[in-house]
Amino acid sequence: MTLASRALAQLATWPDLSRAVPSCGLGQAVSSAQGEIAHFHSDRDVDLRLTDRAIRRFAKDLRGSGAIRIVPGSQWVTLRLDAASDVDLLLTLVSVALQAQQTWPDPLDRPPVGCNDQRGAGFVKADLGGI
Repeated sequence: MTLASRALAQLATWPDLSRAVPSCGLGQAVSSAQGEIAHFHSDRDVDLRLTDRAIRRFAKDLRGSGAIRIVPGSQWVTLRLDAASDVDLLLTLVSVALQAQQTWPDPLDRPPVGCNDQRGAGFVKADLGGI
């Protein structure tokens, strides 16, 4: 079992989340009542939707992690799952994302525009063999 599949299985048990087809059409996703939260594009890369405000608030900490890529102008961050601690980080950030969507919704009430994979900004191109 890959780290991504293990993380997806754990998130699918959370009461506020459910498995979903990602809007980008690639891989698997989990969504909340407020919309998509995470897209699992490969057995190592996950795009996680935070609000713009949450990304700005936590930018210093997010940039300090080698497992996270921030794309300017995107509501999504990309996580690379190389170790069990990266899965723990993902689970923590999903909690932040759920809270951010409720506490700091996008002030323009615009729909999230494509995940980072659609921007070609992930760590690697999609390899869906492990999910």
